[in-house]
Amino acid sequence: MKGITFSRRAALLGAAAFPMIRVVKGQPKPKNIVISSANGVAACGKAMEVVKSGGDTLDAAIAGVNIVELDPNDTSVGYGGLPNEDGVVELDASCMHGPTRRGGSVGAIRGIKTPSKIAQLVMAETDHMMLVGEGALRFAKDYGFPEEDLLTERSRLAWRMWKREMRDKNGHSNWESGVDGPPKAKKMAELQRVFPQFDEETLAWAYEVATNPPHGTINCIALNEKGEMSAVTTTSGLAWKIAGRCGDSPIIGGGLWLDQDVGGAGSTGRGEENLRVCGAHTCVENMKHGMPPKEAALDVLKRVARNFDNDPQRLGEVDLNFYVLRKDGEYCGASLWNKRSANSQRGAAFAVCQSQGESHREDSVYLLERK
Repeated sequence: MKGITFSRRAALLGAAAFPMIRVVKGQPKPKNIVISSANGVAACGKAMEVVKSGGDTLDAAIAGVNIVELDPNDTSVGYGGLPNEDGVVELDASCMHGPTRRGGSVGAIRGIKTPSKIAQLVMAETDHMMLVGEGALRFAKDYGFPEEDLLTERSRLAWRMWKREMRDKNGHSNWESGVDGPPKAKKMAELQRVFPQFDEETLAWAYEVATNPPHGTINCIALNEKGEMSAVTTTSGLAWKIAGRCGDSPIIGGGLWLDQDVGGAGSTGRGEENLRVCGAHTCVENMKHGMPPKEAALDVLKRVARNFDNDPQRLGEVDLNFYVLRKDGEYCGASLWNKRSANSQRGAAFAVCQSQGESHREDSVYLLERK
């Protein structure tokens, strides 16, 4: 029974009504820490500015991800995100506020550049947890958010490229100039003829994302010196998805979970596989039962691998990452693979910023290794 104490209220009302509370003795004072996915270096820096100025941790995290949502060059989040199969950008977001233990989310919302702000409004201004589609858009417009076209010329190019690469059983595409399309070796010359306004580097990027649809998102978790925590996840989802598809990002417990007494976790990557293990919630529950952040996240990734019978070949198509921050300030990034693909030059990483220091990337731990 050492290390166990009864609360005063439990003593008054009876032990059956209130469980014993474990007291962690000697726990260090929390520090100001913000962590994020690898595309969140600037987001972490901005969030830390808000935290250090005394701002709310959820306001801090959302101010951070707004940078990425409004960046047309990040094609996995917000404005400029890669669209669904109809060429329409649909966005998802969720948030959780530790001090009030509340959350909110939006799914498949169109025409709003910063869905994280709408998720926060759902949390703060309604008694609902989630709004989707047309209803989410109407709600945002009711609060004065303008409906805008989120498709940039760059993301439109990638979508048109994807349409060109779709083939029937005979190898024909209705979006190319005819049945005598050039062999792959002459592909770049053909693309330069069809899209003369774009340089070769942009065309090569568009061809790559058209033929190998990327996963992308940003998650951000903030902790202040009071021990208050909040988190947000926002995304444009899987490129070329069926209209209306939602991955894990707007699902509280899937792409985001936070327990003010324990810590928080978020995810990027293949949302469907994360949802099969309720990844973010499982990470936090693992910590609640004593696992440190790295072990907690790797355990979840092992559950994902088990769903594929631990077959590396089948798992090779899955990209999944977790970002975990415990209430005492211990954190980690964890990835299914050490790098996204065999040809990738960059290893698995995440962003972090502490009170004393610049926002930067750190290496993630990983479960499997690509040679």
